[in-house]
Amino acid sequence: MFTENSELTQAIRAKFAHVDSCPFQGPRIFFENAGGALTLNTVVETSALFAAIPDNQGRDNPASHALVSKIKQAKADMAVFFNAPGGQFFVGESGTELTFRLIRTAAMGTPDGAVIGSSVEHPASRSAAQHWAAMAGKPYINVPHDDATGQVTPAAYAALMTPEVRVATILHTSPVTGIANDVAGITAAIRAVAPDAYVFVDGIQHASHGRIDIASYNIDGYVISPYKLFSRHGYGIAWASGRLSALPIETLKGGPAGNWEMGTRDTGSYATFSDVVRYFEWLGQQVSDETAPRARIEAAGAAIHGHEKQLTDAMLFGTGNLAGLADLPDVTILGGADNPDREGLVCFALKSVPAAKIVEQLNAQGIRTHLRKADHYSGNILTPLGLDAAVRVSLCHYNTMDEVRTFLTAIKDIAE
Repeated sequence: MFTENSELTQAIRAKFAHVDSCPFQGPRIFFENAGGALTLNTVVETSALFAAIPDNQGRDNPASHALVSKIKQAKADMAVFFNAPGGQFFVGESGTELTFRLIRTAAMGTPDGAVIGSSVEHPASRSAAQHWAAMAGKPYINVPHDDATGQVTPAAYAALMTPEVRVATILHTSPVTGIANDVAGITAAIRAVAPDAYVFVDGIQHASHGRIDIASYNIDGYVISPYKLFSRHGYGIAWASGRLSALPIETLKGGPAGNWEMGTRDTGSYATFSDVVRYFEWLGQQVSDETAPRARIEAAGAAIHGHEKQLTDAMLFGTGNLAGLADLPDVTILGGADNPDREGLVCFALKSVPAAKIVEQLNAQGIRTHLRKADHYSGNILTPLGLDAAVRVSLCHYNTMDEVRTFLTAIKDIAE
């Protein structure tokens, strides 16, 4: 979608900090976006601005009023970006912390029953669901994912659903395989059997690839980590439905009912997310004739998806006279080489070269990737495939075909 070295490509890359060099390593290609995407320059500036302001919200002075206004604006921006006309948004320590909090509220606030989730999930939601199911005296139902595709399907959930399910968890996209799941379809399968279940979605890996549409999912909770969506570390964002917020939640005695926010908020967290939304609107304006903010965000998401597919297809199947990863002997491509639900990520292993050595040699050539080990983060995906480790190459829309070519040239030498 973004032609090589076009004005738009250069304009996109100019909006991000450290796009082609690391302050500690020097020049490098950044293919570690699933571990944390590049940061918008506007986010850096906004963070510095609000970090220096001494005032709190809720006071009768101009600075305090401005802080409250920024938070209100950011929540309105979140509603548009996520397409969530109802419910409420709030920030917390991290995406993982918010995931535990929402799942805890649902598990502890519902009558006897069961909690259901899948084996494909990141431990943020899987650990939270299993822990709070045990604390609430509810059995945990494990839905197995398909090892070949790296996905879990609506049919797999439907096969294990019971009317006693009170809480369900869904992973939108895997940070190990990069394969997305059918959130709306899974939710429909859950609600066909347990219509009143509280449904939670981990959107942390999905977010940077665009196309979040809460209104179409029929869910109760959605969480992201903004440092994986072009913002910064130090906060997570949660959306909670009105009925989830009506359950007993931790709040100050005598305070507003249904208030998830604990203590003084970091205005900079909210303000930096507004920067992200402005960026998506800008990108949508470059790739479409849309004028409404939500329509521009949707156009940006479609363009992002199209460009990232071009890059991952080239990485898998080759480009020009360069062979792709799928052409290498004894290669394992997690999720399968030809998977239409892939989102900007390729994870692979070679029998001939240990994954750790591949990551090390790529890094020595200025190509940043990541080693996924069969540990508590990735063992649920890697162990059934007989892998102790794999190489994760994760892209975002600011990456280029030139960078993919450099990667493929390096991999060819390493494999030989």
